[in-house]
Amino acid sequence: MKFEPLYYSDRLHIINPEGDIGITTLWSRPEQAIKVLTDLGIDLSPQTSRISVVANLYGNGLPQMLRNLLWNPQIVYIITIGQNLSGSKEELRNFFEYGIESVEYLGVSTYRIIDTYRIIDGLVKPDTFKNDIKILAFGKLSEDKTKEKVIHFFNTLSSKKLCQIERINKPIPKTEVQRYPSEPRNHNILRTTPLEAWQELIFRLVRFGYHNRLKKGERIELQNVKVIVEQPIEESEESLNEYGFSLTHFKEYQQRILDPNLSEQSYTYGHRMRGYFYYNDKVVDSLEIVIKRLKEDLESRHAYVSLWDNSRDLPEGHGCPCLVSLFFRCFEGKLTLTATFRTHNAMDAWLENVYGLMAIQRYVANHTELQQGEITVFSHSISINADVLDKAKIVADKKKTDDMINQQTGKREPRYDYHGNFAVTVDHKNLEIVVQHNYEGTMIAEYRGKTAEAIENKLAQNCTISEISHALYLGREIARKEILLKKKSFSEPPGV
Repeated sequence: MKFEPLYYSDRLHIINPEGDIGITTLWSRPEQAIKVLTDLGIDLSPQTSRISVVANLYGNGLPQMLRNLLWNPQIVYIITIGQNLSGSKEELRNFFEYGIESVEYLGVSTYRIIDTYRIIDGLVKPDTFKNDIKILAFGKLSEDKTKEKVIHFFNTLSSKKLCQIERINKPIPKTEVQRYPSEPRNHNILRTTPLEAWQELIFRLVRFGYHNRLKKGERIELQNVKVIVEQPIEESEESLNEYGFSLTHFKEYQQRILDPNLSEQSYTYGHRMRGYFYYNDKVVDSLEIVIKRLKEDLESRHAYVSLWDNSRDLPEGHGCPCLVSLFFRCFEGKLTLTATFRTHNAMDAWLENVYGLMAIQRYVANHTELQQGEITVFSHSISINADVLDKAKIVADKKKTDDMINQQTGKREPRYDYHGNFAVTVDHKNLEIVVQHNYEGTMIAEYRGKTAEAIENKLAQNCTISEISHALYLGREIARKEILLKKKSFSEPPGV
């Protein structure tokens, strides 16, 4: 039986197709291992060598390697040799020694190699192999002990046996996940309008949200999501209707949220802000106090309103406000508002709540003669109900780019990066890539380097870029300049 790779044929170094030994060099280069074997006098003849194939194993290629072994059952020895930087040696060994166990991964049931972090499909298990594969670990290529083990192994190797096991083909299944990996407590969104912010919020929840089963039902949830709306102004009825929202309904909600009276509900935000708390037997209208503070001192950082009542809400545990705090601040000459929600329904309530916050901000701004600034919304727990997930996916699928879409031309435009922009050139005299960091027409920093990697390290160190699309674009520009620089250095004599 001759070795026939099903996967990664372009990455495998085939020595003798009829050999019964496979060598994996882990993170070391196969060429380096072949040189060591040659220097040790190991037979590498295409006709007589016992070695069939030499290849890397970084870890992610383990499913492909197992399929290649199933299709080539004549290989009964696997030698690991080289740098083991990611634990792939242990993953290979544990697969055959301990097997796999069922786990949940990114919201779906799958398998993991026991005593490792390696996720793997369950279609191939140790007992799937009909031949008795032996895993031998020999260490780093540069170590004398490794070389001694290699020589001893080949000197004491028993005769090759005829393989009578049939080939097995187990195609690798398509990976399906409920969510994509992220840090679920570190999602920050910056968008111009409330509707744009909501669309991005739904996209993040659909793509990255955890599927948690609560008493109230299944929720797709993220924690501590921060959303900044740069221009919190009402949008057109048409644009809101497209997603099932009503501007008329939102305006009615804006009126209710400022009402201090409590009807038959256990609480309202207006009542909590303006009619719930008492001080010296007088009702506390928090918004009026905020207005008074800001009029007296525009630099005040005491314009903070809490809607949460520890004496009632903690013991009772029900009928508690979701909006728990408001922070008003005169910043850069505008009135900004930061609101904190302990829990949030993203699909139905978030945008309505933002419109309510716009009314609260406008009320305070009008009485302090300040221009409305940005609104920031923190949601400690924000989720989508599982029964509206299909609707949420429709919203998420509308996102085709992370760039902005010009409303007049319909064309894509790079999202504005508040960290500035960059001009990338080449200093032909000094053979350097030059990246100038500009902000509002002024160069504030300059980065130089012989390679794109050198520039990349400097830019990352100083946190010079805030937008992913901007970073990708800048990376392409720097790479182009590196190519030009290399062409020049190769084509021109020194000193040019």
